[in-house]
Amino acid sequence: MKIKPIPTFTSEEEEREFWANHDATDFIDFSEARRALMPNLRPTLKTVSIRLPESLLESIRVLAHKRDVPYQSLMKMLLAEGLERELYVQREQ
Repeated sequence: MKIKPIPTFTSEEEEREFWANHDATDFIDFSEARRALMPNLRPTLKTVSIRLPESLLESIRVLAHKRDVPYQSLMKMLLAEGLERELYVQREQ
């Protein structure tokens, strides 16, 4: 199969429109593709505001200090663990 040349685009919008209406397999030879490693990518973060009782926040800070981690990092870890636990329970039911 003959690979078509990729056109030159004048804007990201034009490129988005092009790829939304064309199949990449007509333009890219995927048989020569190699897996790309991108170890420095970070997930997109969204700032949220949450009201917590002062006693709960103080307990989190004490625990974070004992574990030698920032308290916000500990909160993310605890949320992720709790979510994983809940999802596991739902899968088991």
